[in-house]
Amino acid sequence: MAGNRTFTMIKPDAFEAGNSGAILKMIEEAGFKIVAMKATRLTPELAGKFYEVHKERPFYADLCKYMSSGPIIAAILEKNNAVEDFRTLIGATNPANAAEGTIRKIFAKSIEANAVHGSDSDENAAIEGNFYFSQLERVI
Repeated sequence: MAGNRTFTMIKPDAFEAGNSGAILKMIEEAGFKIVAMKATRLTPELAGKFYEVHKERPFYADLCKYMSSGPIIAAILEKNNAVEDFRTLIGATNPANAAEGTIRKIFAKSIEANAVHGSDSDENAAIEGNFYFSQLERVI
């Protein structure tokens, strides 16, 4: 059964470009409720922990450097079928392959600077949300 929460981050490229408000508006207009949100900045060490699953991949070091290069907005979103619906809203990782009207098609600069992160499973949504938010921060 699909869960009703997912996790997202507005990445440094989209934050720096001033696209956070427009992205959040698209998220809300798609029927998602923002149940937790904060602006923060990852250290290289925290970025490494968050992306530890990719540690053996050749892009890991660059990913950690990029994700700690500027502020991000982390958020937990709520909607029925949240993970799948959010993945549809954001579009393909490579913006060149993203469907028209998706967040990445509109705001991403490249496959690396692709504007937003979205959890790929209910399990990862819980893990990633817990990485950024304590239980007290999530009470709404």
